[in-house]
Amino acid sequence: MSAATTPSVRLIDNYIGGKWTPASGTDELDVTNPATGDVLARVPLSSSSDLDAAVSAARAALPEWRKVSVIARSQKLFELREALTARKDELARSVTTEMGKTIVDASAEVARMIEMVECACAIPTTMQGKILEDVSTNIDAETVRQPVGVCAAIVPFNFPAMVPFWFLPFAIGCGNTFVLKPSEQVPLTQQIVFEVLDGIGLPPGVVNLVNGSREVVEGILDHPGIDAVSFVGSAPVARIVYERAAKAGKRVQALGGAKNHMVVMPDAVLDKAVEGLIASGFGAAGQRCMAGAVVVTVGDAHDKLMPALREATERLRVGDGLQEGIDVGPVISGRARDRIREWIDRGVSEGASLAVDGREPDGGDALPADGSYVGPTILDGVRPDMDVAQEEIFGPVLSVINVGTLDEAIAVINSSRFGNGVSIFTESGASVRRFRHEVEVGMVGVNIGVAAPVAFFPFSGWKDSFLGDLHAHGPDAVEFYTKKKTVTSRWYSSGQGHGAYFVEK
Repeated sequence: MSAATTPSVRLIDNYIGGKWTPASGTDELDVTNPATGDVLARVPLSSSSDLDAAVSAARAALPEWRKVSVIARSQKLFELREALTARKDELARSVTTEMGKTIVDASAEVARMIEMVECACAIPTTMQGKILEDVSTNIDAETVRQPVGVCAAIVPFNFPAMVPFWFLPFAIGCGNTFVLKPSEQVPLTQQIVFEVLDGIGLPPGVVNLVNGSREVVEGILDHPGIDAVSFVGSAPVARIVYERAAKAGKRVQALGGAKNHMVVMPDAVLDKAVEGLIASGFGAAGQRCMAGAVVVTVGDAHDKLMPALREATERLRVGDGLQEGIDVGPVISGRARDRIREWIDRGVSEGASLAVDGREPDGGDALPADGSYVGPTILDGVRPDMDVAQEEIFGPVLSVINVGTLDEAIAVINSSRFGNGVSIFTESGASVRRFRHEVEVGMVGVNIGVAAPVAFFPFSGWKDSFLGDLHAHGPDAVEFYTKKKTVTSRWYSSGQGHGAYFVEK
């Protein structure tokens, strides 16, 4: 069993050294369904001793796991892929229940999670080194990749299934051992995942799960037994994680916040642009680091776009993501709901107009009183210097800025301290060429609202959206989870002549 049970609600366990293990900490938090407010489980706030146990297990497992052939490790990932696929519907339902996104969105997330495993299955190819014969007479040089060691990930609430798998399959595929700290708001999906991992017969200690909050996070950043840390969360915390873990001598990748822009040119295919804006801005109730948050209309695109965008937004249905026909689920918590409503109020006070007001969706009567609902909202007439145009709201709120030219649109984007994702809707190849060349953003979509790359490409945010040198998944994952070792060699008994090191005869 993955959790202890009580007559009322279960208290979930950690997974350490191949066993489900109760946390030693005495504090607990409710895990709630944001659609209804119902308590789903209790999550323990593990102590530093729990983290120590997980790191010790990972450290003990490292020598033997590293010796497992890369092909055998890849075969375990193939097993993992099949086992996750067999439970994909259960995983999607768990994501919706604890996080709130619609079941369609959750199913897409689980599919992306499995895609990460598929990508990691290629480790026998992607982990290959290089060799050069005869760098000097009878002397060869080669570079090989070896595991970094014990790796840890601290992950957010908005993708309970996918984001942990930006890291875990690549780390273990490269021969590392792993410690995961899921968000205390959404720990239940990873309980299922670790049941799956337990079932494929990995050696004890290769993967470990420690639930908790700040004490566990700080412990990961400082722990001398952890060699590499991956983080996804807000920009301020990402900077703390990056600086503190790097100071402790660890390899770090820290993915921070975003304020993504979507540019609509006058020649955009209007109905397709509206579909892209809606999916990007309101999918997962705007709780995605790749969500479009600012629509930048160029010239007369504003007047062409707004009626259709307003009409499509008002048609969206808000409710429990498990129900059929729901387009926008709840946000993660009542606290998040109240914060997002305050942001909408702030935008109005700054001078924006409410083209669509989602502060009380369906009049507030058709939804559960304890649900955390904010409806899709559009703030029009936003200026680039407004707080709602600059700061991450992380909710279903689109801010619309109108500018005269593409140059002005690019200037608006580049003035942001964030640089995660951006999209442009146009049929002009010349505009796209200039746009993709000049925007200071790591991921660009052309007529695509959510420009998140597939697993074989890196998730390449810039500026305050990312701190580190190597991004998540894609080829960067293998770079991050391996160390390079270069060997220069010659053999006097080879019969090819002795030669001189770097001096040709």
